[in-house]
Amino acid sequence: PNVTLLGTGGTIASRLDYRTGAVIPAFSPGELYGAVPELADICNLTTQKLFGVFSENMGPHQYITLAHAIQSEIEKGVDGIVIGHGTDTMHHTASVLAFMVQNSPIPIVIVGSQRSSDRPSSDAALNLIHATTAAATSDIAEVMVCMFGPTSDEYGLLHRGTRVRKMHSSYRSTFRTIGDIPLATVTAEGVVPLRQDYQHRRQDRHVDINAVFEDRVTMVYYYPNMHPDIIDGIVEKGYKGIVIAGTGLGHINKPVYPAIERATAAGVAIYMTVQTLWGFVHMFVYDTGRDLMAKGIIPAENMLPEVAYVKLAWALGQTQDLDRVRDIMLTPVCGEITEREPYDGYLIFQGGMPEITEFMKTIRK
Repeated sequence: PNVTLLGTGGTIASRLDYRTGAVIPAFSPGELYGAVPELADICNLTTQKLFGVFSENMGPHQYITLAHAIQSEIEKGVDGIVIGHGTDTMHHTASVLAFMVQNSPIPIVIVGSQRSSDRPSSDAALNLIHATTAAATSDIAEVMVCMFGPTSDEYGLLHRGTRVRKMHSSYRSTFRTIGDIPLATVTAEGVVPLRQDYQHRRQDRHVDINAVFEDRVTMVYYYPNMHPDIIDGIVEKGYKGIVIAGTGLGHINKPVYPAIERATAAGVAIYMTVQTLWGFVHMFVYDTGRDLMAKGIIPAENMLPEVAYVKLAWALGQTQDLDRVRDIMLTPVCGEITEREPYDGYLIFQGGMPEITEFMKTIRK
């Protein structure tokens, strides 16, 4: 199989600078290929460096460039794409690419590492092997994140791009599927799906690219005693959309209500998500939520806050008509809104892991 590795930077392409003690960008995609000779046994790998940045410096320009690079590679006939990326904002890029690049005929696998490639404990090589295996051989043709599964090196996990989140600052198995179960496990031997409701690999070269992003969208993490001038300032600066991570079922305090009214009257789109990450926004349960909906805030179902942020930016990049934006936001595109959560998902923090499933069977007898 022919696979293209698109490099954007991040820890996976970094090494320790022993002069300063800091991790610095260092390796090109080609050098990474040379450092992991096992990749040559998996596929014919072509490498291309698009950027060389840590992921906090990713943004709309990089997202749009990546989407068009993916389109170009698909049209060339490659069998899979791997994107090397920093882990800190990997879930932002995964979700925005899932919206910008739809109906892909091939796997698009985003991979990174928690430890730089020159460290003995690095996860870079194994993650690259797993990601390349998935891109070359998997039947799952979606935007996915491939990272460590359990802390042991038994397997990696493939996470759907709109339901994954980095959940630990330094753990190698930091990425978790939230509110759902992962797509598959992956080892050097191949990919084992954990579910069947995925997009399958196709032989055609058609892909739908909608690479737009409204830059004037922001996210507000609500905290007790938040003042209304926070919202007023955002509106005065010309922002067109706000995603709020609210408390509980989707709440903010009453002193902010007038600012919400002023924002919606000014044509700002405001969507509510929950800080808990797990669970749905339920704004009809308490009068607080009902009041906020009456003032124009729209519940974002169980979209993760970061996913709601990039989807709102993507929606506003297509249209300024707020009714149309609402239709886009509340219509599931690629798993960002689900009908329900797995029954054991929150209990074990992530459903679908084989050893956990077996364990759950033993205690449910």
